[in-house]
Amino acid sequence: MSEKKLGLLYALCAFLFWGLTPMYYKQITMVPPFEILSHRVVFSVVVLVFLLFISKQFNTLKPIFKSLAKMKYLIFASILISINWFTFIYSISVNKIVEASLGYFITPLVTVALGFLIFQERVNKAQGIAIVLAIIAVVYQLATLGTIPIIALTLAFSFGFYGMVRKKIAISSIPGLFIETIVILPIALIYLNFLVQNEQSVFNTLSTYDMTILSLSGLVTVVPLLWFNAAATRMSLTALGFIQYIGPTVAFLVAVFVYDEVLNVNKLITFTLIWIALLIFSFDGLKRRKA
Repeated sequence: MSEKKLGLLYALCAFLFWGLTPMYYKQITMVPPFEILSHRVVFSVVVLVFLLFISKQFNTLKPIFKSLAKMKYLIFASILISINWFTFIYSISVNKIVEASLGYFITPLVTVALGFLIFQERVNKAQGIAIVLAIIAVVYQLATLGTIPIIALTLAFSFGFYGMVRKKIAISSIPGLFIETIVILPIALIYLNFLVQNEQSVFNTLSTYDMTILSLSGLVTVVPLLWFNAAATRMSLTALGFIQYIGPTVAFLVAVFVYDEVLNVNKLITFTLIWIALLIFSFDGLKRRKA
C-alpha cells in the first residue's frame, strides 16, 4: 500500500472513530461528566506513559519542562482541551449530540476568524463569506429558537484556540498531550479522592462491565489522535481538511438516527448555512492549494 493510501486509511479510521465516540460515552451516562473527565485524564496518562516508553520519547520531555515559554503554552492548551473534553462529554449526557456536531463543523471557520482577529492574518473574499454565513447561522438560531448554541460555540472556540496554541510550539503529539494531561492530573486525582472520601464516587458502584468501559477512556482519547497524526504526515492538508468533516457528519447522523434527537426546520436551516459556508471554505482552500 502506498503512503498516500495508508494516510487516507489512517484519516478515515480517525474521523470515523471520532464520529462514533458519542456511542461510547452513551454507555456511561450514569457517571457524572466531571467524574468521567477525571477518569479520562487518569487513564489517558497511563496510556501515554506506555506509548512514551515503547516509542522511546521520554528523553524529549526534559527540554520541554525546562522551557518556560513552552510550558506556559502547554498549560494554556491543557485548560482549553479540558474545557473541550468536558463540554463534549456533557453534551452527550444531556442529549445534545447534534449541537456538539455543529460545534465541530464550525471549528475550521472559527480558526480562520481567530487568525484574522488575533494575528491579523489576511482573509480572502471566499473565507470572509464563509465566516459571515457562520455568524448568520448562529444569529438565526438565536432569533428563531431563542437560545445561543453554547455547547457548539464552546467546542468550536476551545478547539480553535487549542489548535492555535499547539501551532505555536513545535512539540510532537504524544509528549505534548502527555504534558497537557499531567498538568490537570493533580486536579483530577484530588477530585476523585474527594468523591471516594465522601462516598459520592459512581465508579465504585459500577458493574465490572461499566468499570471496564470507563477504563477504556484513555484509549478512546489517544488512539484516534495517533491515527490522525499518522495521516497528517502522509497526505496533503487540503485532503485532510475535506476528510475531517466525516467526524461531525457521522456524529450528526448518530444523533438523529440512533438516538432520535430532534432536528426541526430551524435547526436544519442553521446546519444548512454552516454546510454552505464549509463548501465555500473548502473549495477555496482547494483552489488556492492548486494555485
